[in-house]
Amino acid sequence: MQVELYVEDCFYESPPAEAVNLGEAEIPISTEIWSGWFRRWLEILQPDISPKSIYEIGLRLTDDAEIQALNAQYRQQNKPTDVLSFATLEVDFPETQEISGAMPLYLGDIVISVDTAKRQAQQQEHSLATELAWLAAHGLLHLLGWDHPDEETETRMLKQQGILLKAIGIAIDIE
Repeated sequence: MQVELYVEDCFYESPPAEAVNLGEAEIPISTEIWSGWFRRWLEILQPDISPKSIYEIGLRLTDDAEIQALNAQYRQQNKPTDVLSFATLEVDFPETQEISGAMPLYLGDIVISVDTAKRQAQQQEHSLATELAWLAAHGLLHLLGWDHPDEETETRMLKQQGILLKAIGIAIDIE
């Protein structure tokens, strides 16, 4: 399985291979690591999605100001949030020849506020990398149609996020 990942960040032009630099904050996750994580997660989630060999995902690491603007525009909530997902396919979307063909299946975009992630990492007493992985896994589940409108579905989604993080070697307590 191949994952084509587009990592985008509004604060840099040419990041070093080993880290993404967001202003003063070093993000200790390379594009290669992100791609490996998403590939592993999609392997785990494959029964829930269209069987493809190539998937595309956009990942944007940004700040609270930009995510607040996106949250206001698309969710009518004029406040920062930690992660937004913009899925390209509807849940139960009928598979067409184009989707099942050789072209990559574009799942959508995930936008993460590094500002909010830093605050949440401190509150949860874990690393920024762990928080970013947690938020990316959450965003991916949303791209694949998962939602959490009630406590039961939220609990299922949180458990699935824990499974995804464990698969990449990150242990996290889910309470």
